Amino acid sequence: MIRRILVSLVLLLATVLPLSGCGGGGAKDQAATTPSEKSPLDVGPRAGDSPVAAALAIKGEALFKAKGCTACHAYGKRLTGPDLKGVTRRRTAQWMESQILHPEVMIKQDPIARALFAEYNLQMANQGLVPDEAKSVIEYFKKLDDEAEAKGELTAQK
Repeated sequence: MIRRILVSLVLLLATVLPLSGCGGGGAKDQAATTPSEKSPLDVGPRAGDSPVAAALAIKGEALFKAKGCTACHAYGKRLTGPDLKGVTRRRTAQWMESQILHPEVMIKQDPIARALFAEYNLQMANQGLVPDEAKSVIEYFKKLDDEAEAKGELTAQK
């Protein structure tokens, strides 16, 4: 009896496991990087289109490090969260601020946030920042993007 169950289990696994890798993956990956819907928060000029506020960028760098954002994010390198290089060229300040302040809401309501979740399988943690702090972090990202662009490491998209 036990042998019959083991043989059935092996046959079942031999049939199911190869099928689990077929199809589906490509479409999901494409959808993750290119959401089918536009985000109402990501319409208009990109965050990097405006000049960097240097004092805020300094504060933003300190917050980014102190809040532990570096555990999931890096600049120029993908960790468990998205690579932040070029983010101010891809997103509006309004979208970025909403994602920083309310990631738990964004994942439910925003198509870009949902696509990022589908790609990374990880929801961004709410770090409890207030709007002025989020703006400082965005200024820090703008500073990094401007520096990368000046070095030729980032294509100008302004």
